[in-house]
Amino acid sequence: MKYQEVSGGICAPKGFAAAGVHCGIRANRTKYDLALIKAEVRCAAAGVYTTNKVCGAPIKVDRAHLADGYAQAILVNSGNANTCAANGVELAEECCRLTGEALGIPAEDVLPASTGVIGQPMTIDPFAAGIPAAAAKLAATAEGSADAATAIMTTDTHKKEYAIQFELGGKTCTVGAIGKGSGMIAPNMATMLAFYTTDAAVSPAMLQKALREVVPGTYNQMSVDLDTSTNDTLIVMASGLAGNPVVDAEGPDYDAFVEALTAIAEHMCAEHAGDGEGATHLITCEVSGAPDLKTARAVSRSVVCSNLFKAAVFGRDANWGRILCAIGYTPGDFSIDKVCVWLSSAAGEVYVCENAAYHPYSEEEAAKVLAEHDILVRVEMGLGSACAKAWGCDLTYDYVKINGDYRT
Repeated sequence: MKYQEVSGGICAPKGFAAAGVHCGIRANRTKYDLALIKAEVRCAAAGVYTTNKVCGAPIKVDRAHLADGYAQAILVNSGNANTCAANGVELAEECCRLTGEALGIPAEDVLPASTGVIGQPMTIDPFAAGIPAAAAKLAATAEGSADAATAIMTTDTHKKEYAIQFELGGKTCTVGAIGKGSGMIAPNMATMLAFYTTDAAVSPAMLQKALREVVPGTYNQMSVDLDTSTNDTLIVMASGLAGNPVVDAEGPDYDAFVEALTAIAEHMCAEHAGDGEGATHLITCEVSGAPDLKTARAVSRSVVCSNLFKAAVFGRDANWGRILCAIGYTPGDFSIDKVCVWLSSAAGEVYVCENAAYHPYSEEEAAKVLAEHDILVRVEMGLGSACAKAWGCDLTYDYVKINGDYRT
């Protein structure tokens, strides 16, 4: 499928406005800590969430509010995760009520989300001040999207947003996204917040089906540190204002929509992993020739999750034995005898492992390859036709520093 990158993030699709403000959750007044996304119309909506048994209060409210498959606004705070707080659910519901009042929509059509420190007390006061301010600042512009993307950041070093256009049912449709997440990121709905908007017309049931089809091969294939957070949330809202025939069943239009979601999700996964806490490299592992999809995904995850290999990439050491080791401890019944490995980047490519054994290469050339920010590990298993990707980052001294004083 052909698609074109466009500007505007979550405000690129028709019918969406966004804002970011400082409401007082963070002590630093120069940092936004509250984001608001609003649709002109009630939207089909879907979500997927953390698999952690300890989950943020907003997730419980989201699930209740999404029971009918529709929503019109998303409210997100950063700085305090609203998790393990005695008043968490009540606070999230009160935030929805205040947002509904400010926007003139039912509270049940508001979806809350939260990120930050776990277990800290929260009050409604900053929300009571910030929600009206955010509502007044809503803008259907690239600036509105950028402000919202900035407001949801925690340890991220830069905002994450993306938008693409594609053809669906003879109409030009757009999908936009913002996301946050640099740490506490592990496969199984990788730890982060992500919010997608689209003007494509998709029924709630097919929107949820599409999301669940895309997540296993994208967000569940991303890892920074093997820690799964309590607040993982991915929500998509579809306004239908592009005017395409409603996608309400499987078929070519549904497939095209899934392809578009996959394209934007893969881009966002690379953004998250490449901005991992303390990271100096994005590591992408592409596995081909696997006996089945489950094995392909598992092997690629093992490689990007290997602390030993992550440390080797930080040191620019082409220690391919650590890659083979990670492949070897991957669950599943498969042979490693035909495994071949290449390391590549903008600086070139080195063939380091052939049939599970050393392949002669230049250490000097390998060091040049690993000096680039974006590193690709290609693994050919020689056992079939299944393939998969996973995204991770290197392990650096700064990761420990960041998490050693996260609350201070």
